[in-house]
Amino acid sequence: MALPQLSAEETERRGDEIYERQIRPQVEAENYGKIVAIDVESGAYALEETAVAASRHLQAQHPSAEVWFVRVGHRALHHIGERYIGAPSLRECR
Repeated sequence: MALPQLSAEETERRGDEIYERQIRPQVEAENYGKIVAIDVESGAYALEETAVAASRHLQAQHPSAEVWFVRVGHRALHHIGERYIGAPSLRECR
């Protein structure tokens, strides 16, 4: 595996931009909670249930990919607590 060529900030900026502009409209409706691995150089992506599976899928096709992850429908890949975008908290459901 090669060392990253981009800074963490540039990888984040590119990954978020590619997701919002190209990928989100295609995947959001039917893939809530799944993980998107994005090659920030080519724009190629893989959609899987886990980050490991998405990364393996993407890197099988793009071995030198600089990968950025996004969880469909969430602000972050991982979360602490119970809040999701657009979803009520567990307390509100009780």
